[in-house]
Amino acid sequence: MTDTRHYDAIIIGSGIGGAFAALALVRAGQRVLVLERGDWVRRSPENWLPEGVWELTPAYSTETPYELRTGRQRSPVAGFHCVGGMSVFAGGVAFRFREGDFEPPPEIVGDSGAEWPYGYSDLAPFYDDAERVLGVAGCTGEDPTEPARAQPYPQQPAPLAALSRRIAASARDLGLSPFRLPLAINYANGGRRACIGCLTCDAHACAIEAKNDVSTVVYPDLIARGLVLETNTVVAGVEMDGTRATKVHAVDAKTGARRAYRGTRVFFAAGVLATPHLLLSSGLEAYNPGGGVVGRYLLRHCNAMTFGFFDRPPNPAGEFHKQLGVHDFYFGDPAGDAPEGKLGCIQQVMAPPAGSLQKRLGKPLMRMVEPTLRRVTGLLSIAEDQPRASNRLRISRNIRDRHGLPRMIIEHDYSARDLAARRALVEWCRRILRGAGARFSYTHPIDTFSHAVGTVRAGVDPSSSALDADCRFRGIDNVYVVDGSFMPTSAAVNPSLTIAANALRTATRALEEDR
Repeated sequence: MTDTRHYDAIIIGSGIGGAFAALALVRAGQRVLVLERGDWVRRSPENWLPEGVWELTPAYSTETPYELRTGRQRSPVAGFHCVGGMSVFAGGVAFRFREGDFEPPPEIVGDSGAEWPYGYSDLAPFYDDAERVLGVAGCTGEDPTEPARAQPYPQQPAPLAALSRRIAASARDLGLSPFRLPLAINYANGGRRACIGCLTCDAHACAIEAKNDVSTVVYPDLIARGLVLETNTVVAGVEMDGTRATKVHAVDAKTGARRAYRGTRVFFAAGVLATPHLLLSSGLEAYNPGGGVVGRYLLRHCNAMTFGFFDRPPNPAGEFHKQLGVHDFYFGDPAGDAPEGKLGCIQQVMAPPAGSLQKRLGKPLMRMVEPTLRRVTGLLSIAEDQPRASNRLRISRNIRDRHGLPRMIIEHDYSARDLAARRALVEWCRRILRGAGARFSYTHPIDTFSHAVGTVRAGVDPSSSALDADCRFRGIDNVYVVDGSFMPTSAAVNPSLTIAANALRTATRALEEDR
């Protein structure tokens, strides 16, 4: 059945890229349809429970078969689907990329040919806009690598928790320059519930909607202004007529009914895994002179959590304390044994979510471990990873899900440099925690796709980049990509704010063609 309405734009996916593309389009008076595979995340006190951690919620779905191949290991990968995407469950860290991130050095680029088609100054006004919309709280001038900005942060952050002051003192004793993380969290009220400083911010949806995720601060207003958001709608493919996409085919996840939607432009915002999956399963790479890179150059940061164990609970008051960052090694550590050049950043985190631990350990072992969690706090290492063509997604048409989508196989391994950069950052995490009083520490590598980017990269050379400088899919007149897939390199900070700013820029540039 074909929807009889014709939309100016159809956006596939309601995560942060889809939300900010929709924002620019609705502001311009466009008729916009957003198709979301998942549903709204219910907000209630249940979000605070261990069962409210993201991987235990209905948003985490194994319905479509994804398989991750790392070395000789094979493991299933679940999809993640809900209104607002990962912004609902993420910890709200909202960094701009540094100016130097748009001109990545040889030690990162290697032989990948990665090249940003625009610079920081081109994105700066859209960063300003995205920060205003998300109400980012931060302290201007503290971060030693902070890029140029035309305005201060929209909000001031909450006071430092006692534990954060302890971590900051240890870092300063080591000659480092800790600073306040920019957070998309509501501290100033403004007619909404303000943050109460709970310990279930990262990996949980906010029970009182004080976290400024896009399902809270973007979509309600856009829907009131006429945006159409269809939930539980699985996009199965795109229909072409010449060099234009004319219809988006979808399946109702609950009833199995098939529908087609017509639109003037199509924006892919399904995420770094689902967007190339849909492009490849629709055969759109065949239209693109750079189609050979679709699905390739998967980047996911080389991350690790280092947890310090203390004799006594380091956070007895139970205060929120994901507050600090360290960027002294962002562009290198000339005094250390680390690889030459860019390394990455360190961010303060809280104890691991009880729900995630229980899923991995089981209830009996979790009961033994749980008392220890009160004596733990942590630091996150984010090492910038190298773009490599061998890190890729490909489809196997032998197995399909009930919606007709083919199986996707993910092949990924970190380079020796990626791992060495992470080790260098982890060693600094251990030193900071030790200086703060930790008796010993444990490091756990992160294997999620929460920071994944790449796979449909933008660039200058049409033969080695699938998107042009405006994130238009080469070879097709009216298809754009506005999620993290567009990034040619990963930088070494959380990608969400850059995805938002780029989506605003891409949609704005598309609208300029109509003038």
